Amino acid sequence: MMPHRSIEDPTTLRRILDAMLLIEGDLDLSVLLRHVVEEARSMTGARFGALGVLNEDRTALAEFITVGLGPDEAAQIGALPTGKGVLGVLIAEPVPLRLARIDSHPETYGFPPGHPPMTSFLGVPIKARHEIYGNLYLTDKVGWSEFTRDDEALVGSLAVAAGIAIENARLHERVQEVAVYDERDRLARDLHDTVIQRLFGAGLRLQGIAGAVREADIARRMGTVVTEIDESITQLRSIIYALGLVGGEQGIRAKTITLVRDLAEVVGFEVLSSFDGAVDSAISEEIAEHLLIVVREAITNIGRHAHATEATVRLSVDADYCQLIVTDNGIGLGSGKTREGGSGLVNMRRRAEKLRGSFDLVGSSDGGTTLTWRVPTYQ
Repeated sequence: MMPHRSIEDPTTLRRILDAMLLIEGDLDLSVLLRHVVEEARSMTGARFGALGVLNEDRTALAEFITVGLGPDEAAQIGALPTGKGVLGVLIAEPVPLRLARIDSHPETYGFPPGHPPMTSFLGVPIKARHEIYGNLYLTDKVGWSEFTRDDEALVGSLAVAAGIAIENARLHERVQEVAVYDERDRLARDLHDTVIQRLFGAGLRLQGIAGAVREADIARRMGTVVTEIDESITQLRSIIYALGLVGGEQGIRAKTITLVRDLAEVVGFEVLSSFDGAVDSAISEEIAEHLLIVVREAITNIGRHAHATEATVRLSVDADYCQLIVTDNGIGLGSGKTREGGSGLVNMRRRAEKLRGSFDLVGSSDGGTTLTWRVPTYQ
């Protein structure tokens, strides 16, 4: 019979302390957890040891580290357990469990073909700050019919070390995720606030120069460059919104105000905005995505063509329709006329039609233009 180790034994206490100190080292988590299992197995005299790490939902085992099985035995067992039978009992009820015989428990699940026979069992939950991260399992105490209360206390101490290690690893992962998110957010905002606005400004200046050039070929080439700049802006905008960062969790009201403010440089003055109805709650994400692009196109067109000094954006919503009206006091289109053509206008019309809506652009005889983009609230 193997000697029984008490948790108060100086050598045992030293080994537990060493295991705790390893947490401060720069060890890979899987290496550290395997060391904890090996120590638990060695100090209790268990033939086999294992450590199961729970998934984020704490409903099943996501990882399973075994000690004591040879390579051939592990290969014969095949897939690792996910938390059924007695292992599942510890997941459902995270309290220590000692059994003289595993097969005596009413929830026993049996062993798969090729699995070595096991009798006595000790399972201890892995905790840290009242959170359950997994379980530490031991089977077959050599020379004893079952594990003792001292074994339970000893393994409980090692489980604390494992819990702290898992918690630290997950906290580190979250910190890294936040760092990556912050970097993406910074990049997206730099693209949005600096690069796109500079491209807009360059495009407008180049367009103005092209209008003053007398040679048709040079003017055509410059027009091509302006078109390429516009396409680059569209691509950059797609990248920014794909990152899902600019605007955060803001509603359509805040996003519209931010967009209109950003476009002040394009038109050369502050564009006023107003809202009517529960725009944030009633306008779906699908409509909002098209709506913001239409607002950008409309204000950009005013900056390029209208020679306006004032403009307004009015967004309203009711039970049936979402309506955007953009007005300016520019040179207009002529009394009663509706402008056709132009890639920007075509795109705005197509977006309205895609959502089963309508699009109108009308100029008045005394100057100024009114753009109306209207789509059903429910798609």
